[in-house]
Amino acid sequence: MQASSAPAPAPARTPETQRPVAVTGIQSSGRPHLGNHLGMIRPALALAGRHEVFYFIADAHALTTQRDGEAMRRHTHELAATWLALGVDPRRMTLYRQSDVPEVFELTWVLACHTGKGLLNRAHAYKAASSANHAAGRPADHGINAGAFAYPLLMAADILALGAEVVPVGRDQKQHVEIAREVAAAFNAVHGPLLVSPKVLIDQRVAIIPGLDGRKMSKSHGNTLPVFAEVDELRTLVARIVTDSRPPEAPKDPDTCRLFALYRHLAQPAAVSAMRARYLEGGVSYREVKEELVGLLEAGFGPARIAYRALLADPAELDRVLAAGAERARGRAAPLIERIRDAVGLGAGKTGAAGGLHGGGRGAHPGMGTAGT
Repeated sequence: MQASSAPAPAPARTPETQRPVAVTGIQSSGRPHLGNHLGMIRPALALAGRHEVFYFIADAHALTTQRDGEAMRRHTHELAATWLALGVDPRRMTLYRQSDVPEVFELTWVLACHTGKGLLNRAHAYKAASSANHAAGRPADHGINAGAFAYPLLMAADILALGAEVVPVGRDQKQHVEIAREVAAAFNAVHGPLLVSPKVLIDQRVAIIPGLDGRKMSKSHGNTLPVFAEVDELRTLVARIVTDSRPPEAPKDPDTCRLFALYRHLAQPAAVSAMRARYLEGGVSYREVKEELVGLLEAGFGPARIAYRALLADPAELDRVLAAGAERARGRAAPLIERIRDAVGLGAGKTGAAGGLHGGGRGAHPGMGTAGT
């Protein structure tokens, strides 16, 4: 059964900031798109003034599907350049490559040993893949590697290793933060309050961004709007956004129009209100809205695209920024991992006395301290 435990207190904050910690990451698996920006990157950047922020490039997560090492490194550089072009300031924010923080991988194994398989069986991505196999008449685990199955544990370690108090994610990632909370509670029930229980942060205005075909915008669906596409490519892609056949003079429902759903995230509030009124009254064509959307995308991302191209031209500088960020992330994670190693009995330990870190331990009985059994 699932053990309960009071949430761990937040770790000591850095003296110079005294701000709560926020952590978020994105896979290095192709060109970043508008859904990434609106659902995760923009909300994450907005936290920087009030939080100590850590942004990571999840190259280890991408290993579940990526088999080309050179492509992996190229995508990592593209994503680093994206974060920097869109506003990450390495002097005030921490940007790093996940694989440069070995403490995360050590914690993943420790967490795996405190997590019931049943919890991972309930992960949405695994269930969806299993269901697809069943529908196709294949064995439930056909084509699902162990890394994909254990994906939520690595994500939990990404979050918990840095003592994150807030995790900005899209709505489809909410369960991963909930799993991290369950895993932390199970570990803490056995070893004491070492792991912070994170809170999920979702911008409800952009919980799901529709793609060109109306489904969630996703690289796997091939329906994305890359944020740094040249204007001609943007125009071609926007032209593919599926709409109904109503003529310009006919009233339209803005709340069911996927074109308007994108427009309202990019235009100024007054322009959104005016466009909504024109939809309801009639007198606006989808072609006009698409042209306005292209203009908004170019105005919003054109200058950043220039910066992005310049950053990509200097991969050595990108690696330097990522290495410096990893050093800061490790500086935060390492003391916690040492306490965890001591608590679970890995290595020589620091306490020496029987009973370990907590003077006799908590004496977990069978079934306790395992999340999701």
